[in-house]
Amino acid sequence: MRDPHPAPPPSPQVVSRRRALVDGTATTLAAARLLAPALFTGCSLGLPPRARTVKVGMLHSQTGPLGISATGLRDIELHAFERINAAGGLLGHRIEPRAPDPRSRIDLFVRKARELLDDEVACVFGCWTSASRKAVLPLFEEARKLLFYSVQYEGNESSKYVVYGGMVPNQQIVPALDWLMSPAGGEKKKIFLVGSDYVFPRTANYVTKKYLAGKPLAVVGEAYRPLGDRDFAAIVKQVQESEADCVLNTVNGTSNLGLFSALAAAGVDPEKLPVFSTSIAEEELRSLVPAQVRGHYALSCYFQSLDTPANRRWISEFRDEFGFDRVTDDPMEPDWCLVHLWKQAVEKAGSFETEAVRQAFRDGLSFAGPGGMVRLDPKTQHTSKFFRIGRIRGDRQFDVVHSSDAPLAPDPYPQIAFPGWSVDWTTDGITRGPEVKIDGDV
Repeated sequence: MRDPHPAPPPSPQVVSRRRALVDGTATTLAAARLLAPALFTGCSLGLPPRARTVKVGMLHSQTGPLGISATGLRDIELHAFERINAAGGLLGHRIEPRAPDPRSRIDLFVRKARELLDDEVACVFGCWTSASRKAVLPLFEEARKLLFYSVQYEGNESSKYVVYGGMVPNQQIVPALDWLMSPAGGEKKKIFLVGSDYVFPRTANYVTKKYLAGKPLAVVGEAYRPLGDRDFAAIVKQVQESEADCVLNTVNGTSNLGLFSALAAAGVDPEKLPVFSTSIAEEELRSLVPAQVRGHYALSCYFQSLDTPANRRWISEFRDEFGFDRVTDDPMEPDWCLVHLWKQAVEKAGSFETEAVRQAFRDGLSFAGPGGMVRLDPKTQHTSKFFRIGRIRGDRQFDVVHSSDAPLAPDPYPQIAFPGWSVDWTTDGITRGPEVKIDGDV
């Protein structure tokens, strides 16, 4: 369905700013300051002209296979920081972002994270894949600095120095499986698991297999391709030969271009063999061919098509800043919520210091985001999430076909997969159960 109120074309100022950001000049936002000086100089903002600054890191791939997804996180964080600055800053400080480009490379994630920490940032918002998060985690634990991570992930992890804003399997995959087995979901009987070959898809599919043991929905196949690979013809043939009636897709980044191209080339009909994707949202749909993805599904906590005043306002304000062709998605919405939960914690603590901010988590902070109310669970440092299923439309948007009645509490260690494991950062931290070996864990 077309937007009944099409937006006007972006102004030259907005276009210039977007080009500056794409060109990589967002590292210090110097170009952005020139283009929108009122947001940064403190004039009429309640900030003195020479206001103190607090540096905050943004560690997102702007190029490489993950640039298709992660650039939106950088932009929504810039938007949030600018609005905070425009409203008077944070504890009398102007937020000064640092945004190096790790270029979808694990070695550069480690190097750029170290540079940000050496630059004494107050915290970092960043990472997309679990592989990148796990690679930089030791640096944050050593430096005792907080990493805010907004992407859905596989669980089976907890750190006192990470705040997890994305969905974990009990908030995304498990309710999706329940829906697929219900009359509303078509009472599916056979599911094929397709993923990129790294820790998130492997662990997510491990949880899937554990959950489905003894249930009427059977796993009839499992296949992986390297992250960034686009050759899925052989896997699609496997899917068809398995006689699966649905697919769980944990492929990430530009590899989805290859997967859906292969599905379309093989004549796969989403009415008969729907694909349910964990890592496709509006941002990815901008690069995917509409005819190849229309009718398939995404599993999410947020969709741009949510018709609420708060969501419409958020979309409008983001487009005013970054261009009227831009979209919002999950994990941009959780990322926006994380920035504001951090802001609440800093204000409550009266300090940017990590331990003071973590102490402020203990009361269970909440924030009314564009997708609904979000609560930060102090025990797990994960957030409550709505669960939603969206069906892809021809206009690169989603029809929401299912939504949970309320936000789902996070459980990073579901007992079906990780018996004996739990976490409570308000008391003893991680309780360890038996070690779990996941096939192909990398």
